[in-house]
Amino acid sequence: RIAAEGLCEVAVDGNNAYLFELNSETDFVAKNEKFTALLAQIGEICVKNNCKTAEEVLANGGEKLVVDATATIGEKISLRRVELVTKNDNQTFGVYKHMGGKIATVCVVEGNDAELAKDLSMHITATHPLYTSKADVPADYLEKETHVQMELAKNDEKLAGKPEAALAKIIEGKVNKQLKEICLLDQTYVKAEDGKQTVAQYVAEVAKATGAKLSLKGFVRFETGEGIA
Repeated sequence: RIAAEGLCEVAVDGNNAYLFELNSETDFVAKNEKFTALLAQIGEICVKNNCKTAEEVLANGGEKLVVDATATIGEKISLRRVELVTKNDNQTFGVYKHMGGKIATVCVVEGNDAELAKDLSMHITATHPLYTSKADVPADYLEKETHVQMELAKNDEKLAGKPEAALAKIIEGKVNKQLKEICLLDQTYVKAEDGKQTVAQYVAEVAKATGAKLSLKGFVRFETGEGIA
């Protein structure tokens, strides 16, 4: 069986946050005390050895722990991935876990506002943005999405006969709508009281209210089993 269940965890040590995913074959085993104990041990290895990859963890004692856990629990256990997120002394980590660790997020906020950082990590966990802002979207992604919208427009009877310039504007609008869904700062903030406030507007609102310079620098989000066929 493919080890596609499991949990994600975050180990924070000063300006370093280690986000990792430990897989099992069944959700039942992921709730096992031995499995959760292994999560803590993996986190300790990350912190002690400043591990940036799963390979580094395994090479620093993690492999024996995983092999022993597999033998003891009777189910394949695997350390799938590790990512190191760093900040400086003027920045703040936001950490949020959902469903007991099925999803885990670490974001970095410029400034000292732990509440804002946690709110943003919660939003990221809930909405699964792919990029921080439109500026971060790769050119090939934009090209592909534009091509998709052009093909859809060709088959849309309502757009038949539209002038080329008008059609280009419509396609651009559809691409921008898609970008708003995948770019964090353009998303509608999940706790917006008016249902319209974007994440960027929320950050600006908090910055104005507190008189602090605040901004989102980046994020990493792990979801257990994502991408495993």
